[in-house]
Amino acid sequence: MTDLPTSARVPDDIARAVMLPGPYADEEHITYPALAWLRRNQPFGLAEIEGFDRTWLATKHADILEIEKTPQVFSSALADPFLLDKAGREYMRTTNDGRRTQDTLAYMDAPEHTKIKNVTTAWFMPANVRKREEAIRQLAKDAVDRLITGEPTVDIVKDFALYYPLRVIMSLFGVPPEDEPRMLHLTQSLFGTTDEDTKRDDVEGGEGASARAWKATLQDFFDYFNVLSADRRQSPTDDLASIIANAKVDGEYLPESFVNGYYVAIATAGHDTTSSTISGAIEQFCRNPEQLDAVRADPGLVPGVVEEALRWVSPVKHFLRVVKEDTEFRGQTLLEGDGVMLLYPSADRDEEVFENPDTFDITRKPNKHIAFGYGPHQCIGQHVARLEMRILLEELIPRLAKVELTGEPQYVAANFLSGPKTLPVRITPA
Repeated sequence: MTDLPTSARVPDDIARAVMLPGPYADEEHITYPALAWLRRNQPFGLAEIEGFDRTWLATKHADILEIEKTPQVFSSALADPFLLDKAGREYMRTTNDGRRTQDTLAYMDAPEHTKIKNVTTAWFMPANVRKREEAIRQLAKDAVDRLITGEPTVDIVKDFALYYPLRVIMSLFGVPPEDEPRMLHLTQSLFGTTDEDTKRDDVEGGEGASARAWKATLQDFFDYFNVLSADRRQSPTDDLASIIANAKVDGEYLPESFVNGYYVAIATAGHDTTSSTISGAIEQFCRNPEQLDAVRADPGLVPGVVEEALRWVSPVKHFLRVVKEDTEFRGQTLLEGDGVMLLYPSADRDEEVFENPDTFDITRKPNKHIAFGYGPHQCIGQHVARLEMRILLEELIPRLAKVELTGEPQYVAANFLSGPKTLPVRITPA
């Protein structure tokens, strides 16, 4: 293998700050400064830290867009779409007989990706999503009523933000309310395999522990959704679970693994990402009370709050692509099999795209964030996410005179999907 020029190698301390889960527990002081350093000094550099395969770090907005729209070079189908250490990746390979871990969209390239995505494309179109607005608004009203009429001192994450998006997504699926605590636990376990407060206690530590915990939680999801899917095939309704369970591709029902892959992807990504964004918006209202005053005075600013919160939190921290064949990119030689880590929080604070990127500004225009990704793998549920966040803020903000931090928030120590895990505040009703 040809030695790389020194200028292409990312210093280990910088690489660890953006690749490992731990630093995301303090992303504002560790991860974001490291990302800013990379944008200035090595916007597309190679990380070779102990225990991980070669991984290129893509930090610039334009580079990530280019990679996302070139799946014929940067594949989603050659490995798990999130960063794993070598032990975790080997565990995934051996337990799946060399097959992919999930039969779901994030693990696919075209033409398979196109066929499977088309199963729900029409359901997730804005016109169809808007039909759910009345039902979603009632869920928002109920959530806000409980918050505003309850104790003035609360944890916004644990007492509010986790439950509303969970209720929305599960109602779209047709999952009964009594099963929501189970879904919440599984979602937090799936994405929090490296966090002390959310990781499973029935999986031993050591090499590959994160991958083993992730696989165990995935199986728990499958056990639940197998029952749901069988019920929807026998007694279909108009919910999303019925659409997926009864979908046919090339004249055949989707295999069980594909049905489960769909369920898990929507149930989890549609929950934790939204709850993190809601929590992030409220944290910024605590730190920037003038912005809460502005949107209280002009409710037309609510959509701007949603978009800025998405940019600011960027709850999906990365996706991983794999180079399909030796190629040149940004003046570097990438080898077949190299990983490329798309760092969305970095793109969403790229100084070449966003003025004053480290300032939370609900009036920001344009706001070209890519919190939902870009290209063929752009989040299929983005219209649902925007709708439910807009509705919640429309119901919450008129009833909220002030919100103040009563302690410092804590963040999930996870490098794939993370955000606030505690946000202690005092609520002053309007």
